[in-house]
Amino acid sequence: MIIKNIESKIRLATIVSIGSLVCAFLICISTGFFAYKQIEIARRSIYIFENNVPVLARQTDEQLIRPAVYRGHVELFHSLFFSLTPDDRYIDYQMKKAMYLIDESGMQQYLNLKEKGYFSSILSSSSVLTLQTDSIYIDVKKKYFRYYGKQRIERRSSIVTRSMVTEGYLRDIPKSDNNLYGVLILSWKTLENKDIENVQKNPI
Repeated sequence: MIIKNIESKIRLATIVSIGSLVCAFLICISTGFFAYKQIEIARRSIYIFENNVPVLARQTDEQLIRPAVYRGHVELFHSLFFSLTPDDRYIDYQMKKAMYLIDESGMQQYLNLKEKGYFSSILSSSSVLTLQTDSIYIDVKKKYFRYYGKQRIERRSSIVTRSMVTEGYLRDIPKSDNNLYGVLILSWKTLENKDIENVQKNPI
């Protein structure tokens, strides 16, 4: 009887010890997981100072904001490339900034327009060109975009409105001072660039 009691107590002690170890292990895992989640939440917290008052903001998952980033990049490039004034230095400045956002297809279109006298005509006619974005379609999976906009060309004698549609592909690259979005436009081409309105100005 004494031996059986001793064996029972040893068995009970063993079960209690194993149970305690398992519970301690589970508690450690749970604590570690909770701490990790808290650190992740803390990393996503950003304090922005507005009038010397800290305002809590939250970081957003990069994949969720990619469509907005792509749209911003596409719109910026088109604005640089197609919004121009009759100033050769300004045109060169705009083109230089635009070329950081696109592959060689952008340079090819620039050279084609230059060869056709497009930029010279802006200078000679004192034209002011502005671009208005209508919409930008983005296919994130294929990294494809299609741009829809209207270009307003104001000359001394008339105001011309052109419908503009372009397309291309996108590639993620490291961000830099010259490419803040970290995106590069690839295989860019113009699908439509036609006059839809021509209003003559009243002579002064």
